[in-house]
Parts: sequence; structure tokens; C-alpha cells
Amino acid sequence: QVQLVESGGDLVQPGGSLRLSCVASGFTFSNYFMYWYRQAPGKERELVARISPGGAGSNVRNSVKGRFTISRDNAKNTVYLQMNSLKSEDTAVYYCHTNAQEDYWGQGTQVTVSS
Repeated sequence: QVQLVESGGDLVQPGGSLRLSCVASGFTFSNYFMYWYRQAPGKERELVARISPGGAGSNVRNSVKGRFTISRDNAKNTVYLQMNSLKSEDTAVYYCHTNAQEDYWGQGTQVTVSS
């Protein structure tokens, strides 16, 4: 049974930073791409970042390029999203995701960027 537990979301001022964590269980973590998605109220969930199984390859969407970095620690079954220079438009619930169970979504973690 796949489980993904996100943490690290907070209220932060514009320009601030947060690091989100997602601890995974129930599948062989190191065999799978991992993804971060976000969903703002009234908007569709969107892909933010992905990282290859070994962590050597990664990408982020254009709107967060240069500000967000995805990484993973396979020994800890954890994927991270480092978010710098946060903007109000980054406000959303952030979810990690795995192809090991594509219909599973955890609780997410709320990121609020506001002055």
C-alpha cells in the first residue's frame, strides 16, 4: 500500500524559502520517478517538478525555474522540494506523487505566500 506523507508547508512572506519533504512507503522508492504537484483553490492540479529514480535527472516547470529544486534521498525514501524566492502565486497545496500508484494522493502540505 503506497503512502506519501508531505510536510514542510507554512505561511511565508514573499521572497522567503521553504523546503518540502515527502516520505514514501509501500513501494520500491528508488525504482520510480517522483513528482511534485500543486493545486491552488479553484484551479487544476499542475505538475511542478519531477526527478528520475536515481536523482541524476530532474526538471521543474518554467514558472518556478531558477527558484525551485527537486531532490531525493533514496536511503530515506524521501523526495524534497526546495523553494526559494517564493511568490504569492506559489500559494497552493503541494503534493508528491509516484507512478507506483497513480490514483493515490496524500494529504498534501499547504504553502501560503503572503505579506
